[in-house]
Amino acid sequence: MLERVAMHQTRMRVPGVGVDAKGVALGSRGVVLVASIERLVAFLSLFTSSQSLADILPSLRIEVVRSRMNTREILLSFSAQGSERMDRVAEVARAAFGTTFTGTSGHFVQYRDAQAPFGYDVSEVLAADSDYVLYHNLFTQAYERERDIDLANLLLRLRPQQDPAFGRAPGPSWILAEEGIGPAVIQYFIRSRVEARMGVVQWPPLSALDDGPVRRFLFDVPEMPDRMTPLFRSTPGITTFRPVAPGAAVQVGWRHPVTLRACPVFRDDGLVLFRGHNTDALVIDRVPSLGDVSSFARVTISDQTSFAPAAPVRPDTLGQVTVPVRLMPSIEPWSSVHASYIAPNELPILRRVIYALGARTLREASIAFTRAGAFLLNRQGVESTPVGVFLREMRPNLFIAAGYDPVPAIDPEVMFRALGSPNDQVLFLLPNKPAVGVPRSAFVPLVDAMIEGHSWAPLDATALEPAWSAQVPQVVFGDRPPEAGGSGA
Repeated sequence: MLERVAMHQTRMRVPGVGVDAKGVALGSRGVVLVASIERLVAFLSLFTSSQSLADILPSLRIEVVRSRMNTREILLSFSAQGSERMDRVAEVARAAFGTTFTGTSGHFVQYRDAQAPFGYDVSEVLAADSDYVLYHNLFTQAYERERDIDLANLLLRLRPQQDPAFGRAPGPSWILAEEGIGPAVIQYFIRSRVEARMGVVQWPPLSALDDGPVRRFLFDVPEMPDRMTPLFRSTPGITTFRPVAPGAAVQVGWRHPVTLRACPVFRDDGLVLFRGHNTDALVIDRVPSLGDVSSFARVTISDQTSFAPAAPVRPDTLGQVTVPVRLMPSIEPWSSVHASYIAPNELPILRRVIYALGARTLREASIAFTRAGAFLLNRQGVESTPVGVFLREMRPNLFIAAGYDPVPAIDPEVMFRALGSPNDQVLFLLPNKPAVGVPRSAFVPLVDAMIEGHSWAPLDATALEPAWSAQVPQVVFGDRPPEAGGSGA
């Protein structure tokens, strides 16, 4: 029978069990007892979903134990490190239908719960030479150690569960391709301009009937494009994996029962690929040397074994080799729109727009009139004058129609030099028209060019002295005179 530990109790009957600073009965180690492998996997899955095993792994030991009734159970033992860790472990163990104990060597007593906040002690210690003696409020049982269970091997033997949502989000991927389809995947990545690294891995022959080792192509893709994900998931001979922990990756569309990121048991320089469809995991002891896929592009070398150097000549000796510059529509956003071209038939519209302009625009904008039309310059932007064809500034004194780009895509300075570099001209490139230049001296302020003069006539001024000296009429109120034919009031 177990006895509840009282507050401030210091002496315990269980060997190796004392009380910590909080008064909780605690040994140097903790023990979790579960009934089967399924309960063990449930415990690991629940524990790793909220916390990591990294702190417990150095002292963790998983064993198959056998009772005197020849029943086999799973026992996990680890360093207790305080009641805080034990509380977390006990909470997860209860959810996995396991039982938590604490002790030091061979005797372990049930850890505290809601019925005994400070833990339990035994009324009598069982005399047994077994590996483990567990004291519970429902039973007292001795167990013999039968064999150990390696955590890494257990994780390798667990088969992933189908999860269509896993791997849908963008992220890094490992791709394993069979030997026959690997070269096609390389060329596909090169044509699609996808950054990837490639190496070759091999395993021993599957059977004595195989001629050589099994070879596969391994691709490391930092960012898999969304358009390629369905293709690589459905193509036979290609398997896509998503990294979930250092040294471990799970096939896209499947999920490992245990959160592998919380179980750092795999080598960082190796790789374990967990496959779905009830197939075994693939273990790569050491990731092979990976090279950029662009290094494996197909190249063609001619049969010529000697090469004659070519002597340079002037371009004009070869005839017409230059190409004209053309304007092509562009989808790039507009910027630096500081000018506009107004055709002659649109000048009446400009006259009406003048009335809606602000004082700053009238003062800072300038305009030049030519036979081809008017050219309006405004360093503040011509959005306030929605007339004509907007022009963006490529460089000082060089403007091109907004929404167009020069083809070939040459530098604005090269374009300016090709047009003769006239410093006294402002050059304009309009679609379907030759380049035109307007002298800078032709531009005048908009307010001076568009506001027409008005006639006026002088008026004679009247002196104020006669007006001041004139007598002001006075109004006197009196009786109203009688009307004709009537009597007075």
